[in-house]
Amino acid sequence: MIAEHSMVVLTSDRPTSGLFAGDVGAVVHAYANGSAYEVEFIDGDGSTVACITLDAKDVRSMNRGELLHIRRHTEGTNNPMDRSEGSAAS
Repeated sequence: MIAEHSMVVLTSDRPTSGLFAGDVGAVVHAYANGSAYEVEFIDGDGSTVACITLDAKDVRSMNRGELLHIRRHTEGTNNPMDRSEGSAAS
């Protein structure tokens, strides 16, 4: 079972949330013996991109030696350019 507050890696695409396999999130809640997890995904300024419930098969623990990768959030349910005052979308 993955502990709450652990960093996890998404193992399948979630295009409606703008998330893709390899994206990294944090477990904010673990359900019944690790059968599912509530995982929060944030962008570089700490804003929440998505907080979704995922089956255990859809996430895995991060492994030693793995590096994080940066990419621009794609159009999904959230538009990162609309989150702050004075953004490019204003």
